[in-house]
Amino acid sequence: MNAIDTLIAHVRSRDFDSLPPEAVNAARMFIYDTIGVGISGSRHPRMPALKQAAQSLGDGDAVTVWGSGEKLPFPSAVMLNAYQVFNQEFDAVHDVAVVHAFACIVPAALGYAQREGGVSGKALITAVTLGLDVAIYVALAQRAPMRFFRPAMCGGLGATAALCKLAGMDADTMHNALGLMYSHLSGTMQAHAEGSPAVGLQVGLNARAAVTAFELARAGFPGPRDILEGPFGYFALYDFGQSRWADVANDVGQVFQIARMSHKPYPTGRATHAGVDAVVDLMAAHGFGADDVETVRVHASALIARLVGRPAQPGMDSASAKLSMGYVVATALRKGRVGIEAFDPPALNDACTFELARRVEVLDDGNPNPNALGPQVVEVVLKRGDTLRLAVPHFLGSPGRPLPAPDQQAKFMACCASIKPRLPPSQAETLDSALRRLEELPDVRELIPLMTAPA
Repeated sequence: MNAIDTLIAHVRSRDFDSLPPEAVNAARMFIYDTIGVGISGSRHPRMPALKQAAQSLGDGDAVTVWGSGEKLPFPSAVMLNAYQVFNQEFDAVHDVAVVHAFACIVPAALGYAQREGGVSGKALITAVTLGLDVAIYVALAQRAPMRFFRPAMCGGLGATAALCKLAGMDADTMHNALGLMYSHLSGTMQAHAEGSPAVGLQVGLNARAAVTAFELARAGFPGPRDILEGPFGYFALYDFGQSRWADVANDVGQVFQIARMSHKPYPTGRATHAGVDAVVDLMAAHGFGADDVETVRVHASALIARLVGRPAQPGMDSASAKLSMGYVVATALRKGRVGIEAFDPPALNDACTFELARRVEVLDDGNPNPNALGPQVVEVVLKRGDTLRLAVPHFLGSPGRPLPAPDQQAKFMACCASIKPRLPPSQAETLDSALRRLEELPDVRELIPLMTAPA
């Protein structure tokens, strides 16, 4: 059985009762996390322009934009909600695959549930879990350094699979849907290299494409078949023929990747998190402050240097700042934390932060894995001459170092409070409670009013 047939068979053969408890628990928590982050993403300064464009693409009121509450056609609302999940770099990630797939999958699945009705919490959990497996297994097979934006493209494939699962599609129709999604795939690392907000928009565009591919297949339109291993398939074109499907194929159906996802404790590129973890831990252990620091050196893979080694410049766009190790580490040193507000205009014009950021270096440690996020080693050189060193083998929030449950809830509540107008605390608590018992909900549409701030 080839790669795409293996994944389709996996998606179609599983139901809620056949999912292991650890997968169900992880799905519940990561859907919770994704919704909180997506609500907060409605505060992003690029949202007005995106909404204006979406409203010009067609009329309709099938699906709600999270946080702000506009009603748009299904594809447009999914595009906006996916962008909102991704736009603050706060959504969950698979550290090995380097993929943020929930940003595509959850908005698509919840949008379908709102439009169609009758989708239970169990059905949502099942579709998200299996769609994520499609996204992550395609990514895990890849070996070449990223040139195309893997989170958006793998996320789009996962979102298509989740929609097909919710609709109960047969294997042939699902094959067509995934083939048509393959025909839509888009996104390169150029936006990331420039720190452009189009990085997150690539996620939204692929989420919208998943809806289009799904609807085309449901209407009977055929798609290409051998989309992963064909001569012009995903592995040949996007991974330059270096993928090794055989290395991961036996895990499909045995290892549910949702249990290997990582929470993000900070709203920044995941590649910066070891730097934040280390300086915060070193400050707590040794009692120094930002004014005591001469230099910070982060020893990491070539991927980290390429992704977040960019210089920090006053007035830089928030998308660039989130992908700058210098800015993020300097913020952690000065504030003791990195929160949502660290990327608002006042913070992005703080001269003291940028002066300190210029003294943060990212150095290639020679790691031979071109896709490695870790391990990383952080050195803080103090003005008094001491050099403090801390190795970070596991990022906070990863399966090897889970984010504690109280911190998960604190993140969710902070996200709900970050928008204007904010979700009232009582409403956020009701939403929190509903998401924590997600598998008990007979129809997940009851979540939608709770995800919108009062007018």
